[in-house]
Amino acid sequence: MPTLLIVDDEAPHLAVLDKMFRREGYEVLTAHDGRQALDLLRSTRVHLVITDLMMPELDGLDLLKAARALSPETEVILMTAFGTVEKAVEAMKEGAFDFVTKPIKRADLVKSARLALDRQALAAENRSLKAQLADLQTDRSIIGSSPALREVVEMVKQVAPSRATVLITGESGTGKELFARAIHDLSDRRDKPLVAVNCAALPESIMEAELFGTVKGAFTGSAPREGRFEAAHGGTLFLDEIAEIPPTVQVKLLRALQEGEIVRLGTNTPTPVDVRILAATNKDLQDELQAGRFREDLFFRLHVINLNLPPLRARLDDIPLLALHFLQTYAARNKRDVRGLSQEAEDALLAYRWPGNVRELQNTLERAVVLDRDGVIGLDDLPARIAHTDVEPRHITIPIGTPLDAIERQVIAETLRFTRGDKKLAAQLLGIATRTIYRKL
Repeated sequence: MPTLLIVDDEAPHLAVLDKMFRREGYEVLTAHDGRQALDLLRSTRVHLVITDLMMPELDGLDLLKAARALSPETEVILMTAFGTVEKAVEAMKEGAFDFVTKPIKRADLVKSARLALDRQALAAENRSLKAQLADLQTDRSIIGSSPALREVVEMVKQVAPSRATVLITGESGTGKELFARAIHDLSDRRDKPLVAVNCAALPESIMEAELFGTVKGAFTGSAPREGRFEAAHGGTLFLDEIAEIPPTVQVKLLRALQEGEIVRLGTNTPTPVDVRILAATNKDLQDELQAGRFREDLFFRLHVINLNLPPLRARLDDIPLLALHFLQTYAARNKRDVRGLSQEAEDALLAYRWPGNVRELQNTLERAVVLDRDGVIGLDDLPARIAHTDVEPRHITIPIGTPLDAIERQVIAETLRFTRGDKKLAAQLLGIATRTIYRKL
């Protein structure tokens, strides 16, 4: 629950503001002068300071500077008479969030306070997400902490040091090449080449030459040329879209896997190769077997270990982390100042089904950074198909053995997140009294 510190040397006005913000549901501290306010700032975490500008000894501008030094994340709103607006503008340059003029209009002050607290909460969430990113990021940026992703990451760590062939499956856009690179980087072949081949991009007429190489005279005008297997000697060969390899090449690929040697196009002389094979596909190879498009013996050679990547809709908890990562990446690349997502935009990202998975999220955030005007990604910066998604309540995952007090706090916090801080609505959804929310939190 946000804590407000209201500072005013006029006792009647201070009492009115105290009562007003308590009715709004905030914790309120009061101070009669700047020095008393400083003592409270030193001893208590304060989210927002609302202070009169003109006060004896320590005025609002001096208090602002001291507050920014003591607690940089605390926002400050100044109250000022019409005659001191110029000084209020000076305070804005010093980092004040806003200023309101006297006589104070309740609606204006409450609205300004809510906006300040929203910005403070956004900054706090970004700091938290950045800390998580620092803990979770690897050199290849596998980002996330959801149970579905962590299970895959643990499997990567287990299989990477082995020589076993790995078949990586999953929907398009789930990051199959990213995980292939992680397996290579964690293996004892990390200092040797990782050669990636997009089998879908190679015409059948040149695929054999690309994979296995050629000798001089293999076809008109051909020169000796090593293939991808030889280029990956001692390292790893990643065959993406493996289901697209034609049957004629599948036979030679099977031989290379079984015998550890390849035969260049135009000769019968085998060449030994030491290559670990990683393969990936977004197709069901069992269906390809049934249709006669994929060899059964090759399938079993590739399917030693299957790494099945979860779609993004199965790892919703990772979306805020991924979004922050992409915002930072594209803000730096495009030289834009983007601080984060609005709550409405984050809710829309969480509600969308993401048929294109992480790649679609990445493209969406790049577009949002380019179109953003105010430093915070809002619904207007998202494509209509995402911005207009019906937002539904999120499910909460609670591990067995979690203490009841912690469960209560998590359920209340997630419900408040869904109601965007509306404690009365949250209490109605949970079937409890509003005062119970205050007590539990």
